[in-house]
Amino acid sequence: MAEPLRVLTLNSISSVGLERFPKGRYQVGGKIEHPDAILVRSQDMHAMKIPACVRTIGRAGAGVNNIPVDQMSRRGMPVFNAPGANANAVKELVVAGLLIAARNLVPALHFVHGLKGDDKTLHQLVEDGKKQFAGAELPGRTLGVIGLGKIGSLVADAAIKLGMNVLGYDPEITVDAAWSLPSQVKKAHSIEEVVKAADFVTVHVPLLDVTRNLINANRVKLMKKSAILLNFAREGIVSNDAVLEGLNGKHLHYYVCDFPAEKLVGHPRVVALPHLGASTSEAEDNCAVMVADQVRDFLENGNILNAVNFPDVVMPRESLYRVSIANANVPNMLGQISTAMAKSGLNIHNMLNKSKGEMAYTLVDVDSKVPAGVIERISRIEGVLAVRYLPVEHQ
Repeated sequence: MAEPLRVLTLNSISSVGLERFPKGRYQVGGKIEHPDAILVRSQDMHAMKIPACVRTIGRAGAGVNNIPVDQMSRRGMPVFNAPGANANAVKELVVAGLLIAARNLVPALHFVHGLKGDDKTLHQLVEDGKKQFAGAELPGRTLGVIGLGKIGSLVADAAIKLGMNVLGYDPEITVDAAWSLPSQVKKAHSIEEVVKAADFVTVHVPLLDVTRNLINANRVKLMKKSAILLNFAREGIVSNDAVLEGLNGKHLHYYVCDFPAEKLVGHPRVVALPHLGASTSEAEDNCAVMVADQVRDFLENGNILNAVNFPDVVMPRESLYRVSIANANVPNMLGQISTAMAKSGLNIHNMLNKSKGEMAYTLVDVDSKVPAGVIERISRIEGVLAVRYLPVEHQ
């Protein structure tokens, strides 16, 4: 019987997700030695020495800023995440943020907390003071959504159901996201168009070099004086300095975010929450299940789905004998792999190859057992980063 596969958990991962690894075939826990895979939530892995035996890393969430993705790519290792698994949780928090800001709920709560006296006194103080917290209703207002992936689409749909007009912008929208986008969303041609027209602006893009400080001082200055900006995506997408300048210069009415910062905490027009976006039991379960399934399918079948650094490569099994190859995206790689197999008398039953940027990945099903020498020869091909033999009989 084959040795069990080992999965190291660096954080507390939902038991619902960990149950996806069958007992007997897997060893899972926080003290696993010589792991085949690592599951992580928030722990920073950049300074961690990741053993050579590790084949993949799974992030039980969407962002992978805590994982050294480039380093893993050079080792031919996919880094999985769980896009969309926490989308409903984030959507609900965005809707809460819209209402909190539109109705001035935070200062209203602070006002009530400071009241003293008997019921008659409190009633009079409330009647005298409540006018200062008068807000606005959402129907007929315009919500600008920057980034129309799973979360952005859900937010747009929720806003439409609340009676809002929605203006969306996403120059790299996927086909799947476009299909799920409500038809009532009006397409914007630039971020500037969104921030000029919207009463509320919400951002839902990943933090990349090109999206850092995406909402900067120039774009804040284009907003309506009554505008409310929301950021439940990633810290760094919105410039804190630009927000403060906008709030103090009355180019912005409120900033609602999930990322407290020293410059923002305590400002009367900032509502900063303690990173609650995915903090629901349902989201944690969904993320853990999604990433566990992806990691297991990769370990057992070599399939890749939702890796941030590799293309999606999913090929149904048509043979007991499979080889997976991660390699640099260079010419003649398939020819060299096929030649190495042919020289050993192996017949290729099925093959699938895809690339993503500088990375490429190939799955090959063959009709007979693969000698160890073939794996060694393929691993010596220039540009090959990782090779695995995945026979069903060893699972």
